Amino acid sequence: PLPDSFGEVMTRRKVAANPLLGSIAKFRPRGQSGLEISDLLPEISQCADDLCVIRSLHGDSVNHPQSVYQMNTGSIRMGRPSVGSWVAYGLGAETDNLPAFVVLPDPGGGLKGGPPAWGAGFLPARHQGVPMRSGATPLVHLRPPAEIDGAPQVHTLRYLEQLNRRHWESRDRDDELEARIRSYELAFRMQSAAPELVDLSDESAETIRMYGADQPETEEFGRRCLLARRMIERGVRFVQLYSGDTNGWDAHKNVVENHGRLCRQTDKPIAALLKDLKRTGLLDETLVIWGGEFGRMPMSEQGTGRDHNPWGYSMWLAGAGVAGGTAYGATDAVGLRAAEHPVHVRDFHATILHLLGIDFHDLTYTVNGLDERLTGPSETVRVVSEVLG
Repeated sequence: PLPDSFGEVMTRRKVAANPLLGSIAKFRPRGQSGLEISDLLPEISQCADDLCVIRSLHGDSVNHPQSVYQMNTGSIRMGRPSVGSWVAYGLGAETDNLPAFVVLPDPGGGLKGGPPAWGAGFLPARHQGVPMRSGATPLVHLRPPAEIDGAPQVHTLRYLEQLNRRHWESRDRDDELEARIRSYELAFRMQSAAPELVDLSDESAETIRMYGADQPETEEFGRRCLLARRMIERGVRFVQLYSGDTNGWDAHKNVVENHGRLCRQTDKPIAALLKDLKRTGLLDETLVIWGGEFGRMPMSEQGTGRDHNPWGYSMWLAGAGVAGGTAYGATDAVGLRAAEHPVHVRDFHATILHLLGIDFHDLTYTVNGLDERLTGPSETVRVVSEVLG
């Protein structure tokens, strides 16, 4: 059991007195840097010299929805703007034919906490994430019926534009109504851009194999990673992929089976995305982030699983000027709490914005007379400069 010297531990399922559960896989030095990475991730291990691992992250809730909201929006409360929405608001769109912020959910089930994790909150609603699917139909009803395609559709849409504008003005130029109107206009423009985006037939057989898009275990996630690369190439500012169905990586029992299966599904596609971006030079200007809303407890649950742990966990970054082949911070001796150079989620968000060329102090939106920020009150928030290259 956990020694008394660690003090009281807040857990969701009262596992504090349970026996400790050792690492389920060996960690070994990788690459020229010697960065330690698990045997569960042999493909990502090949990218060790491009990764910067923060090993001392911590948040404020042991529950999924609240931690999902905090990692995605900066607050454990539902309704704040997501990181992607802040980036879309701060940097704008690079293309008129695709959304600035796209979400690629796992088709196996919804995220705990749901769509508010990619919502725009009090920002203009047009900055919210647009969920898309891999495959021939990224959005339902994207292609118009043949009888209204072409000139008839254009004439109809011009008439609708006039009606929509009148309706919008009669509703005091309501922000959510404007976002709805803009979404329909974007959907029309996407009728030409989106089919080309999701058509992977122009990718080489070598690329398809590299992403694992030709193998049953890695095909689905591999296609989404490949789709993410194509979106970045075409000017989408922020792409967010989710791995795991509703229960996903939530291994309250049999963590070996759970993490082993999900690592096999994601390891090769993620490594391929990193290598592909690096090969084309895009990794220099693209920030890749991988992690969850929290980690897992060092104590066992049901003998073979682990409970939620927001007090000390790891995430990694690559590209966009991060210091590759490095690790920053550490947890205590058993992996319970962030002990060396703790990094709060707010600091993590400030660092993300900095790497994207945004000063977190300056990225504000006035709500009820207050200058709101992704990072909240900024007196104690800092950019983790030690992870910068």
